[in-house]
Amino acid sequence: MVLGLGRFGSAVARSLVQLGHDVLAVDERPEIVQRYASDFTHVVAADTTDTEALRQIGAEQFGVAVVGIGTDIEASVLTVLGLLDLGVK
Repeated sequence: MVLGLGRFGSAVARSLVQLGHDVLAVDERPEIVQRYASDFTHVVAADTTDTEALRQIGAEQFGVAVVGIGTDIEASVLTVLGLLDLGVK
């Protein structure tokens, strides 16, 4: 699972797909989700700072997540805390 599809997050997601992994890619911006809809296994729009939103997209089913939210440190920290609450590393 890759959260945040900016330059870093989208590059990580592409690399994972090239290595044969199924990728759940998440971004809060609908236009970004639309852009990558055909590039990754699953692409969803969600506010990753909301633990309930993470639960609704099935984040707890993933053992590992990459948080690529680089422009908003508060959002990045809240996302990590939510993931930890759900048992994701």
